[in-house]
Amino acid sequence: MEVKVRKNDNGVYLVELGGLLDLFSSEQLKELVLKIIEKRAESLIISLKDIDRVDSVGIGALIFISSTLKKLSCPLIFVVPEGPVMTALEVTKLKSYFTIAPTLKEAITLAAGLPPRP
Repeated sequence: MEVKVRKNDNGVYLVELGGLLDLFSSEQLKELVLKIIEKRAESLIISLKDIDRVDSVGIGALIFISSTLKKLSCPLIFVVPEGPVMTALEVTKLKSYFTIAPTLKEAITLAAGLPPRP
C-alpha cells in the first residue's frame, strides 16, 4: 500500500492511499491514524480513490478507524469514488455508516464546514 500524508493550515490531515488495503496493510494504516490522532488533528480525510482492492480485514480497519475517531470527536471523511471500494461498502451495507465524499475537493469543503475537535 502506498501512503501520502499532508496537513493543511487548519489542522486537517489528508491521508492518500493506493494499492491494496488488505491484511498486510491494514495494521500499517491503523498505526498511522493513531499517530495522527496523537498530533491533535482537527479532522482527518482518508482518500481511498487509488485503492485497487479491499478485503474484509481492510473493511474492518476502516470500521476501527471510524469508531475510534468518533469516540474522540475527531471528524473523519473518506474519499470514495465509484469503484472497488465503493462496491465493497455497498455490499457490506457500510456506505451509510461512514461520511463519504466522491472527490477530494468535496471532502476538503466538507471538512471546512465541520466543527473543530474539542
